[in-house]
Amino acid sequence: MNFKLLTTGTWSDLGNLFGQKGACGGCWCMYWRLPRKEFEESKGEGNKEKLKTLVNEGNITGILAYEDNKPVGWCSFGERKSFIRFEKSKILKPVDNRQVLAVVCFFIKKEFRGRGVSLQLLEQVKKYASENNFGIVEGYPVDSSKGKMAEPFVWTGIHSIFLKAGFKEVARRSETRPVMRYDTEGY
Repeated sequence: MNFKLLTTGTWSDLGNLFGQKGACGGCWCMYWRLPRKEFEESKGEGNKEKLKTLVNEGNITGILAYEDNKPVGWCSFGERKSFIRFEKSKILKPVDNRQVLAVVCFFIKKEFRGRGVSLQLLEQVKKYASENNFGIVEGYPVDSSKGKMAEPFVWTGIHSIFLKAGFKEVARRSETRPVMRYDTEGY
């Protein structure tokens, strides 16, 4: 498996992975980046264009996983401050004022789920963070230990995968949604 950041050069690969619906109901990984009303009004093509604008401006928005040169997985990440929905979240509000690289979404092609693609993507984000002087990678996975959850509801990742990647829980303001961090200084 190989990995590439989302850039103007890999944009069409993301479109191929997400398909006509834009991954999950026209989201195009803009859920955390926009106020709720704007996100809802932009579902589909509007969100696609907003993400494409971010990419065209040179913003790092995520990384793609490839198998045989075909996109099979995606992980959206960026500086926490670029995800404005966190500002109003009681559950995912900042733990402190440290600069963090936030992991907010995974999308894995159906036939590749359960094969470790999310973990490999998470390892690539840790590597990116270390190489780009982000001391902390933060994630907001779902803790499904209380029972199996449907795949569409675990798009922020699964708690056990973050544990396997060496993340530690630093806050829990909800039974099923921990805030987890990885310190890249030891990477």
